Amino acid sequence: MPAHPPLVRDYPGSGVVIAGGTSGVGLASALGFAAAGVRRIALLARNTERGKAARERVLQQCPEAEVVFIPTDADDIDHVNASVAEARRSLGTIDVLVNSMTSSYRPELLHRTPQDEVCAILTRQALPPMNLTRAVLPLLQEQGGGSIINLASDAAKVPTPGEAVLGAAMAAIVMFSRVTAIEAKRDGVRVNAVTPSLIAGTPTAENVLRDGFSKALFEKAARQAHLGVAEPEDLASVIVFLGGPGSAKLTGQVISVNGGISAG
Repeated sequence: MPAHPPLVRDYPGSGVVIAGGTSGVGLASALGFAAAGVRRIALLARNTERGKAARERVLQQCPEAEVVFIPTDADDIDHVNASVAEARRSLGTIDVLVNSMTSSYRPELLHRTPQDEVCAILTRQALPPMNLTRAVLPLLQEQGGGSIINLASDAAKVPTPGEAVLGAAMAAIVMFSRVTAIEAKRDGVRVNAVTPSLIAGTPTAENVLRDGFSKALFEKAARQAHLGVAEPEDLASVIVFLGGPGSAKLTGQVISVNGGISAG
């Protein structure tokens, strides 16, 4: 048992860092946290122009919030550590980390995937959330609590043609999250993963639905989403819950938000 009860701040008292917070699920999560009462938010991403636009978007919704954008290359460990340190200085505390980084990927059967691309797909998809988690975890352990939410995909759980390497990367994120949850629970830190399938209205969805094998694959998936294809706001609502006091006893979980495309 921990020596002290885990630190679980309410939304107004929390500092939230969102990696990949300039578009899609990340930006929807930033808006969701602001709507829930969070007033200190750091957005991390590569593209400075999109970062400034995302910051303005959050401030338009919540002018009283303190929102900072920190250019970050999540593949570079030194850059990640510097960005986390800057976020902590700017916000005063980090209580929630959301890893919502995505890299462009079009499903393709394994035998058609160039061998020299396998390693790049695996590392480009799996390493960024691991790097951010590793950088932030000691800060949460030191203060005695916090929440980390990693975005993966249902490819981690459902064998899907065309997603052999992507599925391996997503499964890596999921198991990484679950093991970290077990390791960190004694320090009051919660770690969970959210696994969508197709997410409407995102650049990734536009990419996979453009043509070819991936178009047929995801059009079929969309037809199976009898509750409706998930949108960024659907994922954000779950992420905001996982970052707040209502999920104080929830860790090591992998939650699918997919409109019924699959169950598992």
